Amino acid sequence: MSQRLKSLLVILVLIAAVGYSAWQNQNKSSTDQTVALGDFDFYVLALSWSPTFCAEESGANDKEQCGTGRPYAFVVHGLWPQNERDFPADCDSKFGTRIEGSIADNMLDIMPSRDLVFYQWRKHGTCSGLSPKDYFALVRKAKQQIFIPRQFVKLTDFTTVAPSEVERSFIGANPSLQQNAIAVTCSNRYLKEVRICMDKSLSFRSCAEVDAKSCRATKTIMPPVRS
Repeated sequence: MSQRLKSLLVILVLIAAVGYSAWQNQNKSSTDQTVALGDFDFYVLALSWSPTFCAEESGANDKEQCGTGRPYAFVVHGLWPQNERDFPADCDSKFGTRIEGSIADNMLDIMPSRDLVFYQWRKHGTCSGLSPKDYFALVRKAKQQIFIPRQFVKLTDFTTVAPSEVERSFIGANPSLQQNAIAVTCSNRYLKEVRICMDKSLSFRSCAEVDAKSCRATKTIMPPVRS
């Protein structure tokens, strides 16, 4: 084979490689845009036990939620787009990753930290396909679907509970909620979150992968709410 022909073959191979790389990038962008338009299966409403978060190292830096007083019990951690397997995150939303401060201010009664609101929009809200205003209106609507069991509205002392007991209490307070639509999570023996699965119309629905990540401890500790 002549040197000239070899050089031509090298050039053709390089052109093909560049073309394939461009096709991959185009296909990836198309996939990301589909996710950003709300291509997911259901939502997970995550309710965080605020005293546990505030007892962790990450909570020490959040003065709004965990400063003097710490008066919060269950608060909204987020409303997360979820697939049957895995979940989208940090999507390329046409609305961008920043939201107006007024939107965060309007959420502080159920999400008592501006940093939390901003972060939840960047990681999860951008994958909803909704505008920031519509997404956080949906977060509020989802929270309004849930009745918090009376015994967890305010704990005045450290309380030991079984995760299954917390789950049963939520099911009892929300009669249409089924066992396969709720998961209780824990961290280092402390109860951390209650996660409730909802379809896009915010009706309760089963979620095997979320349920499979439930806390396996027989007992957990709930730190008290402080006034």
